[in-house]
Amino acid sequence: MAPRRPKGAGAFPKPVESPAPQPPDPDALYAALDLGTNSCRMLIAQPRGSQFHVVDSFSKSVQLGQGLERSGRLSRASMQRTISALRVCQQKIRRHEVKNMRLVATEACRRAQNAREFIRQVRRETGLSLEIIQPEEEARLAVISCAPLVSTRTEQLLVVDIGGGSTELVWIDLSSVPRRDRPAAIMRLHAGFHPPESPFPAAKVVDWISVPLGVATLRDQFSDVEDDAARYALMSWYFEENLSEFAPYKDAQSREGFQIVGTSGTVTTVAASHLGLRRYDRTKVDGLRMTSDQIEAVIRRYLEMGPAGRRRDPRIGQDRQALIMSGSAILQALLRLWPTDRLSVADRGLREGLLYAQMSADGVLEDGPL
Repeated sequence: MAPRRPKGAGAFPKPVESPAPQPPDPDALYAALDLGTNSCRMLIAQPRGSQFHVVDSFSKSVQLGQGLERSGRLSRASMQRTISALRVCQQKIRRHEVKNMRLVATEACRRAQNAREFIRQVRRETGLSLEIIQPEEEARLAVISCAPLVSTRTEQLLVVDIGGGSTELVWIDLSSVPRRDRPAAIMRLHAGFHPPESPFPAAKVVDWISVPLGVATLRDQFSDVEDDAARYALMSWYFEENLSEFAPYKDAQSREGFQIVGTSGTVTTVAASHLGLRRYDRTKVDGLRMTSDQIEAVIRRYLEMGPAGRRRDPRIGQDRQALIMSGSAILQALLRLWPTDRLSVADRGLREGLLYAQMSADGVLEDGPL
């Protein structure tokens, strides 16, 4: 008997997911590739109104940063895995005849001693030109990808991007921006955290930080701790210690008007677990608001499952069972520190930010509600 389609699956898709109604003009296509410590992801999309339509995509776990903590170098095996994935991306780009693209690498390539050699090898074997971006730009792109999820009631915004090798946090003051303009003010940060003078009301970046601890690097810091619960507690404490320099508001803040948006595989996996999804459904996860109690309940279940139970869980799986605990440790530390009991879940990130930034810079997105 064929499995039943979950009720509501595919209903009310987000604009970025809607299929293009006709074969796209190659000149109107944009590609964005994000090569991180753990994954290689790409989107190919065309602008449509104030959003974009995805026409092709790719995502694969390549574990580029495997062994990097110990050796300081990208291993031969991890580079070959990654190049194999990048060949698939190159074939998709060629098939769609994409001319506008931005292909970036992040923390693993920022840290690896042989990163430049790897970038040259990628160019030689695939024809793709990867660009290693700095933490500030990575943080900025994560922020603008989340613009459609920013509430018009939000006055103080914290965007958190939990990656494989690093975690970016950006605190933004929107209190001087008219409510209806707040999501658009976030989008205008594509020009930089301190954009030039503009007639439009501006979002003010109060502070930002890139912590060189992501789900893979934090896990590796405590790989010698055998007890699952003890390792989790140590990871959460250690991450909080590394946030000591990031305290834009040390005094007590009102919960009213404060919003945290979290973007990462950790956040979306926790959301899928909370919803009890048997099969991941982006339309149910992206934009979901979870309370801190709901997040805590999911993390407690993860700890009760133990490594073997997490491997068997279809929402986590073999590859992510250890990573979900380091990501959860980061998430729990964040919720302890700031005045909110809710988190907005974003199934979007660097790729979407790259697309928005390219399209905004080219003036091909219409002004209007996000």
